[in-house]
Amino acid sequence: MKIEDLSKRIDELISMADNVLITTTNTVLRTVNLEGYNSFRTASLSFLKNTFGETHPYYENFNVGVRAIASAAYVEIGRGILKAAKDEIDKGWFVTVRGIVSAEIFSDFLEMADYLLLEGYKDAAAVMIGSVLEEHLRQLCKKHDVHIEIIKNGKNKPKKAEQLKSELAGKSVYNIVDQQNVTAWLALRNKAAHGKYNEYTIKQVELMHQGVKDFISRNAL
Repeated sequence: MKIEDLSKRIDELISMADNVLITTTNTVLRTVNLEGYNSFRTASLSFLKNTFGETHPYYENFNVGVRAIASAAYVEIGRGILKAAKDEIDKGWFVTVRGIVSAEIFSDFLEMADYLLLEGYKDAAAVMIGSVLEEHLRQLCKKHDVHIEIIKNGKNKPKKAEQLKSELAGKSVYNIVDQQNVTAWLALRNKAAHGKYNEYTIKQVELMHQGVKDFISRNAL
């Protein structure tokens, strides 16, 4: 999700808070409409969790401070937390910890793949680059609320990269050109993983390496 989309969503949540506060009864308890309150609280917790993570102070403070009681006081606390989060995003201070950690890990593996290519080990490099790509697809799925598992024979099983790729494209997370490139890269990785070493060249792996780096940069977490 782009920064402007995050800011817009917080504005919507703050508006939800304002609408809930309008329903405040003139009593000592200052109760508010229960349905509106629950919608505001649930939507806000979901946003803060997906954007900042469960260990971030914004999520933790909201989860603890905005209790499951329809009170105007709790709405005001939640609105204050959302305004602080919006200020951080609007001023460019926001980056997701998940994105930073993933970027560092992916960078390390891609550097290792670069070394393997320089040494002529195209097959190992192709598998490593493909693994980075698949994990990035999974992280993108988590970011965009795409399930990464399916229930089969009563058990949760991870979806294959091809399915993740298609579902992300279906949600317009990336364009058709990226989708086609991802398809080609996954196919190359599968050839390397299954010993079909003569069906691709080191030059193709080098292009895959640069392409995956660019793809990750364009589709950041």
